[in-house]
Amino acid sequence: MTPAQRAFERLHAWPDLSAGPASCGTGRALCSVRDEIVHFHSDRDVDLHLTHRAIQRFQYDLGGSTAIRLVPGSRWVTVHLDCDADVDLLLSLVSIALKAHQSRPPTDLTPGAAGHAGLPTSPGCNFHRVTVLPRAAAGEA
Repeated sequence: MTPAQRAFERLHAWPDLSAGPASCGTGRALCSVRDEIVHFHSDRDVDLHLTHRAIQRFQYDLGGSTAIRLVPGSRWVTVHLDCDADVDLLLSLVSIALKAHQSRPPTDLTPGAAGHAGLPTSPGCNFHRVTVLPRAAAGEA
């Protein structure tokens, strides 16, 4: 079982999340009542939908992790799952995302954009904006 499959199975058991197709057209999504929260794009790459406030609050922690890729201006972070610790990190971040979306101010929405089951979305996940290199290759650059 791949790290993404393990993470999906664990998160799919959470009562606040339901599965559906990702609005970007690639892979599966887990959604809260209000928003798409996680896109599973491959066996190792996952996009997590945080709010602007959550990214600001945890910016230094997120930027310090080798598993996380931040895209300037995006409310999505890409998580590269290589090991069980990365899966645990993703689960912790999903918990933060759920809490952040529950308390998100209305100005943190994108008007007119809709994803799974008509849920509002951020201007799109990072799937078509990020190329994730294996950690060994990234260190050689």
